[in-house]
Amino acid sequence: MLSGTAMSQELVVKIGHVGPTSGAIAHLGKDNELGARMAIDDLNAKGVTIGGKKAKFELLAEDDAGDPKQGTAAAQKLMDSKVNGVIGHLNSGTTIPASKVYSDAGVPQISPSATNPKFTRNGYKTAFRVVADDVHLGGTLGKYSVQQLKGKSIAVIDDRTAYGQGVADEFEKGVKSAGGKVVGREFTNDKATDFTAILTSLKAKKPDVVFFGGMDAVAGPMLRQMKQLGISAKFVGGDGICTGELPKLSAGTMADEQVVCAEAGGVEGESKKSLDDFKVKFKAKYKADVQIYAPYVYDAVNVMVDAMVKAGSAEPAKYLPVLAKTDGYKGVTGTISFDSKGDIKNGALTLFTYKSGSRQQIAVVR
Repeated sequence: MLSGTAMSQELVVKIGHVGPTSGAIAHLGKDNELGARMAIDDLNAKGVTIGGKKAKFELLAEDDAGDPKQGTAAAQKLMDSKVNGVIGHLNSGTTIPASKVYSDAGVPQISPSATNPKFTRNGYKTAFRVVADDVHLGGTLGKYSVQQLKGKSIAVIDDRTAYGQGVADEFEKGVKSAGGKVVGREFTNDKATDFTAILTSLKAKKPDVVFFGGMDAVAGPMLRQMKQLGISAKFVGGDGICTGELPKLSAGTMADEQVVCAEAGGVEGESKKSLDDFKVKFKAKYKADVQIYAPYVYDAVNVMVDAMVKAGSAEPAKYLPVLAKTDGYKGVTGTISFDSKGDIKNGALTLFTYKSGSRQQIAVVR
């Protein structure tokens, strides 16, 4: 009888996570998934109660391979499994189409890394993100390239994905608003490995800055081929290239401080200690360094559960209004508050460069 009573008081809460855990950027998808697993483990260790019942959290992880069709299929699978909320996806190209599936089902979705502005501008009340968007990220990098890197001839390449093209468009606007000149705009795709034609075309225009909108799996080979062609321009990109794997993917061809990239998030002062502590704990648990967004995934899970606790319910319809009013939540990535669109308020960017094969912070920009 006692056992039965205890069981009836336990509430199973299923959290879905979707990211590319196969394919060229699987290292980023796995990083995100481990951030979710760490949050689930920590919540279960704490013994969280929701509506007077002890909650047992379960993670349902799906692979979207960075593919929009697979992303919507994964989203539907999670809806069929009756998850209480979803963290993901990693790429804007999978996050945006999947967001309609979650909206139709009324299930909250928090992306830890999708930066395309369209994600929170479709009017879906279920869509949230805990990082700054491309308007901020791309625009800031564009101005930085002109004002700080002193770029006079700037070339732009994108991979034609929702993320890559979106951030490149905003970068170009940022360059022009700072009085800079874009001398060429080229495009490739997110599975390409040969960039000789587009780089040869751009070389003739003598760029001193090359911006790439895309992911590290493409940026690495592109940097190798730039070196082979004798292009010594600064290489600038968004969060997709701003990873610990980039030096390895470029096969050691990056010159010190050649690459400047921005991560859509950032902390300073006292908050930096919580993020540093997270990275130490993550490495001890998984024997791997944080790539980029594991801490943002960790915070996204905890923000979602915090709303459930405050609402006294894990039912999406009941905790969604509370989640939308999140204000001043203290996470490992800083303070999280959502605006009326579901975007993070006062989102920060962290600028990085690479020296001796390791990533080094330049500045945090708001």
